[in-house]
Amino acid sequence: MESRRKAEQPGGDGSSPGGVLTMREACRLLNVHSNTLRRWSDKGIIDSYRIGLAGHRRFKAEDINALLVEQRGRMARRLKTTRG
Repeated sequence: MESRRKAEQPGGDGSSPGGVLTMREACRLLNVHSNTLRRWSDKGIIDSYRIGLAGHRRFKAEDINALLVEQRGRMARRLKTTRG
């Protein structure tokens, strides 16, 4: 069990080996609930990749980063319009 946990922990650059993130890692970075991320994946807002027999989702770190940049841009535009 311990070795499995170590394998799933993020690498030194903040992502799992190979630039692939688990659901938990992606949710932490995006600051959203796992149900939200699943819904976004189902709607095609972000790509996910299924692994194993259980079909666990994985996300590319670059896709998560792109979504973060998009979210920050939206926030900046909102602040700009509210401040006038």
